[in-house]
Amino acid sequence: MRKKSITLMVAASLAGSIMFTSCIGSFPLFHKVLAWNKTVGEKWVNELVFLVLNIVPVYGVAYLLDVVILNSIEFWTGESPVADLGTKTIDTKNGVYTVETKIDGYTIQKEGEDQTVNFIFDKNDNSWNIEANGESHKMFKFTDDNQKVVMYMPNGGEMNVSLDKVGVLAFQQVVANYSYYAAR
Repeated sequence: MRKKSITLMVAASLAGSIMFTSCIGSFPLFHKVLAWNKTVGEKWVNELVFLVLNIVPVYGVAYLLDVVILNSIEFWTGESPVADLGTKTIDTKNGVYTVETKIDGYTIQKEGEDQTVNFIFDKNDNSWNIEANGESHKMFKFTDDNQKVVMYMPNGGEMNVSLDKVGVLAFQQVVANYSYYAAR
């Protein structure tokens, strides 16, 4: 039971760190063009393509479309209109993980294991939930003004966290203390 609680807390913290990003937009079109440019060839070819895409001005147009249209859509709907739905493999020091991006969240599975962890966004109550081992737990919920979230703790408690550096650091301290005492 203790290992399961710690695993859920770590997963919730990682998912929370993804969600506490800026709300000015992710500039998805600009980053897609940049990512494509990095795959063209060697560094000299990439530099040449980079210069041409700036002169033509592909980067400028992509940036302008992001600023004026795509980031606005992402801000008001909460979804990127050019989001990458699909599967990516991430190699970490703790193993290889497969992350599948879905319209309502993410599914994560460690290579060689059958267990998956699902992070699901519920639009009805503006919350993120975690599903693992056949159980579902609410991780956090955005408040009506989107300036704070209500974090749901493993012990059943709740913590209001402001979406700024001070609030996130305070929550990290609570999680560190909880993890320390749960491990004892």
